[in-house]
Amino acid sequence: MEIRNYMSEDEIGWVRCRILSFLDTAYFDNVLKKKERYDNPSIELVAVIDNKVVGLLDIEYETEERTVCSRGKGLGGMLWHIAVHPDFRRRGIGRSLLVKAERISKDLGLNRIEAWTRDDDWVNKWYENNMFVKAESYFQVFIDGEELSGTIKSEIPGLYPVQTFSHYVGENRELVKNKFKRVHECNCYEKQLF
Repeated sequence: MEIRNYMSEDEIGWVRCRILSFLDTAYFDNVLKKKERYDNPSIELVAVIDNKVVGLLDIEYETEERTVCSRGKGLGGMLWHIAVHPDFRRRGIGRSLLVKAERISKDLGLNRIEAWTRDDDWVNKWYENNMFVKAESYFQVFIDGEELSGTIKSEIPGLYPVQTFSHYVGENRELVKNKFKRVHECNCYEKQLF
């Protein structure tokens, strides 16, 4: 396995790897048709076996405090994507990508990495096993069909919402979990780099 910087010719493999790796997670419908580009500098790595992208990691990082990350002091990096192709899991690929990204982050003078993920137990355990600490969370709520009644209303004549995606940051989490079928806790993890 080779871990190297992402190159533009990796884009199709990157997209395929990300799509397949997300299919059995709470992010199954977060499909990208092309690789994201970042406004700030970034660390973009791929893991390659037999010329096939089998893992990926993207961290957009700050050159000015609080321009990318939502918390902490000093310069941080936001881990936007980490994924391992399902046929290549449990081989340490994600960990290897993270170790290389941490080394680069430290060399750049970053003091932490922030990451957000939904409520898949195995994904959250991966972050915890890699020394990330849960810092906060909120709910991501998908609302459709009859759930929209009394919840979402358009003020534009002739426009009728069919489904919506919302963030819930209030205190009455049980009410939200009981009212809507698809609610995910979105967790913020942070890892200090020393």
